Amino acid sequence: MTTEIRLDGHRVLVTGSARGLGESFVRALHQAGARVAISDVLHERGRALAQDLGEGTCYVPMDLMDPQAIEAGVAEAARLLGGLDGLINNAAVTNSGGKYFNEIAVETWDQVMQVNVRGSWLVTRAAHPHLKASGRGRVVNLASDTALWGAPRLLAYVASKGAVIAMTHALAREMGPDCITVNAIAPGLTLVEATEYVPQDRHDHYMQGRAIARPQLPADVNAAALFLLSQGSGFITGQLLPVNGGFVMN
Repeated sequence: MTTEIRLDGHRVLVTGSARGLGESFVRALHQAGARVAISDVLHERGRALAQDLGEGTCYVPMDLMDPQAIEAGVAEAARLLGGLDGLINNAAVTNSGGKYFNEIAVETWDQVMQVNVRGSWLVTRAAHPHLKASGRGRVVNLASDTALWGAPRLLAYVASKGAVIAMTHALAREMGPDCITVNAIAPGLTLVEATEYVPQDRHDHYMQGRAIARPQLPADVNAAALFLLSQGSGFITGQLLPVNGGFVMN
């Protein structure tokens, strides 16, 4: 008996997936037999990743600051894959890291909200008809455990990820009648390029507070995402799954 999660034939769009955690999702999905659309604003890296993985993957440019680009990108992903069964809303920006709440520029706040919250909503909205048509639609939103413990000097990002969690609950109820599940994963501080700016004391804080006291790697989050995209998760929706080595526990 095997416990390996297989997604053979599933067609999945992953936003923000040219590098970091998104790239890890793409590689895990490809290994699990899924067909994957990589989307990002890092065009060279996205195309290189699709070329590296080969058959069953494609690259679709998508800027989450641009609603028209989102509509076009999702449509192109669905065309190239022949439909969509799954969506991972992974793309996000931080921008306000290290600044106190009264030091954040309004423009920075707005950009974080536009990408992390509005962008995830618009991608989901554009993907909805394709997910509904598949009959096994799955949406996985990437939140963050910073929204669960109130990480300081990161307010715009924390607020945006709190909004993603709330949006997950509401979308689950609205999309449930179409047999589409909507869940969220809240990773802890993960060792990827996007977290290279994080000071060592924040890394130490996480390490000391985890029940499993080691650095968190992108691979640690993959199994949770694959399960929530699988047929086995069909009666799980509107839920938040922290994946952080026990730093935050429900």
